[in-house]
Amino acid sequence: MGTIADVPEIRVGHVQKDGGGWLTGVTVVLPPPGTVGSVDVQGGGPATHETDALDPTTLVSRVDAVVLTGGSAYGLASAAGAQRWCEEDGRGFAVPGGVVPIVPAAAIFDLGRGGDFSARPTPDMGYAAAAAAAAQKEGYDVERGNVGAGTGALIGRGQYKGGVGTASITLENGVVVGAIAVVNALGLPFGPAAPDSVSSADPEPLNTTLVVIATDAVLDVAECKRTASASHAGIARALNPSHTLADGDTVFCLATQAVALDRSDEAARQLSLMTLQSAAADVVRLAILDGVASAETVSTPAGEYGMYRSA
Repeated sequence: MGTIADVPEIRVGHVQKDGGGWLTGVTVVLPPPGTVGSVDVQGGGPATHETDALDPTTLVSRVDAVVLTGGSAYGLASAAGAQRWCEEDGRGFAVPGGVVPIVPAAAIFDLGRGGDFSARPTPDMGYAAAAAAAAQKEGYDVERGNVGAGTGALIGRGQYKGGVGTASITLENGVVVGAIAVVNALGLPFGPAAPDSVSSADPEPLNTTLVVIATDAVLDVAECKRTASASHAGIARALNPSHTLADGDTVFCLATQAVALDRSDEAARQLSLMTLQSAAADVVRLAILDGVASAETVSTPAGEYGMYRSA
């Protein structure tokens, strides 16, 4: 099934804390310099940072890192640590006197799941996750399950453990499309058990599925935006329900600009983009299902969260 690391030069770093009231973490996706990116937020309860900067009509089209974090809106503080790491590495939008790293972020709700409501990701955890990503070598294995931002993730209105999943697809033209997902959904994977299980419990206050898609294709920021939008179909195919008022479902798209698409005429351009975007939706679905399958049972003072297995 592959991982997001099958896209050359994409690095992923996880940092997490569990025990002593903690059950949360941070995941940083670190692309190569010059990567173009955008985002599409379709959930009704998002917690995000710097997503407006990724709109196709704004000044900056490059992305230096993407932070996925626990801790709800509090956890967005971890983006400052990743930004500090990027500045030290010289990554960012050049301005007089230095650089301003473009580091968008999105958070899941996991507050209190380890037993301590105040145990949430910090800037130092964001810095450490960025450093961990940078230390990865080509061909590394991306960790899945109860790691990084998936450490405190739950699904099915808090009944089952969620986590981090990843997948990739290589198209006939050689373009690679990969995804990493943090599955913290109100819903459950589609299957015979999903509707009854979801309706049998009180809802969690906030839920979110976070996704980063990466590709080595040459895309501009508007095409990244459209790819992120199309990829939300993968969330809807994997989880029932999705995109509710209580979900902050968010998809980032990163394009590293290494492989040119066929743009020989307008028909070829459209076909190239539609093929890539269709694959992106498929790989998001696979990454989400991988995240659910990779999650492991956790017991904390706040409760026991078991693995989900479909009937």
